[in-house]
Amino acid sequence: MIDKACPVVIRENKGFSEILAFKHPLAGSQLVKGTIEVGESQEEACERELFEESGLIGKAVKNLGTWDSGFEGQVWRFCIMKLEESPQDSWTYHCADDNGHDFKFFWQRLDVELDNDWHPLFKNTLAFIQKAL
Repeated sequence: MIDKACPVVIRENKGFSEILAFKHPLAGSQLVKGTIEVGESQEEACERELFEESGLIGKAVKNLGTWDSGFEGQVWRFCIMKLEESPQDSWTYHCADDNGHDFKFFWQRLDVELDNDWHPLFKNTLAFIQKAL
């Protein structure tokens, strides 16, 4: 089993709930997530992953639950995050993971069907998050 941390950043915009997402240059649209390191709590991992992949500083404020992804033995652990500052509507962040990538961040409305740029794993992840909210 591999534990993954998934920081969940939600905002209200013009009466709609949106979740922070990004476009990976090789793997399509997805959410921030990463492996929980040995000795690290779920909350610490969510805070670290959020910063490493987006440059945002946030605090884990609520445990949103655990989900068995059915993918490569991964169990995802979710935390609702409170950000220190409100981010822009979109931005690009250079992430050092996997020899470096530019991640293009955006806000995905939760009430809109996801397009084919989303891997089925992340479509299922968003369905879990929507139920947990």
